[in-house]
Amino acid sequence: MLNILVTAGNTQTPVDRVRCITNVFSGRTGARVAATAFDRGHAVTLLTSHPEVLREFPAGRERAAPAWVVRSYRTFADLEGLMRDEITSGRYQAVVHAAAVSDYHVAGVFTHRGGVFEDASAGKVKGSHPELWLKLTPAPKLVDQVRGAWAFSGSLVKFKLEVGVSESELEATAEASRAHSRADLMCANTLDGMHDWALLGGGDGYERVTRAELPERLLERLESLAG
Repeated sequence: MLNILVTAGNTQTPVDRVRCITNVFSGRTGARVAATAFDRGHAVTLLTSHPEVLREFPAGRERAAPAWVVRSYRTFADLEGLMRDEITSGRYQAVVHAAAVSDYHVAGVFTHRGGVFEDASAGKVKGSHPELWLKLTPAPKLVDQVRGAWAFSGSLVKFKLEVGVSESELEATAEASRAHSRADLMCANTLDGMHDWALLGGGDGYERVTRAELPERLLERLESLAG
């Protein structure tokens, strides 16, 4: 039995205390991987922004602590803190990082008048501005901290999505990204094909799997890595 940490869902990037930037992903794939892993007998901790999607996946056995734990997050900072605490605890043999994490932080909110930028930051930015400019700065890649700052030595699965690429281009990009993050396995798909198929693999090659097959095939690969 493996102890597996799974991340799922999406992060919110606050603009002010009531508005945020986010993305369209709900974490169904990661939640399904977590549910499948638990049904295969593994202990699972799921970090997700949308725990409600678990209702779509009936349990094969009773989901209860300590073998089944669900922790929710909202922002990038929330997820970063949870991942750091869980991964550095030393409890896990595998990390499946399926969450769609923000690529940028909001570093400022500005108006533009007479050729001059003026700070418009507030607890709730006024809706009367004729236009607003957001300053975005790159966020650190959480998946790269898994092997880096958090010194995780177990099996790591990375997810990647691309838009407007061919399958061969997707595979090449996926493999370069996997190697960069020192992940053992990569799951890659395109926005247009994400409901139908994905590429799963690593340095020894990739296989095309259907969305329905993905959780089982991914877990079979993880179990094989664990010996």
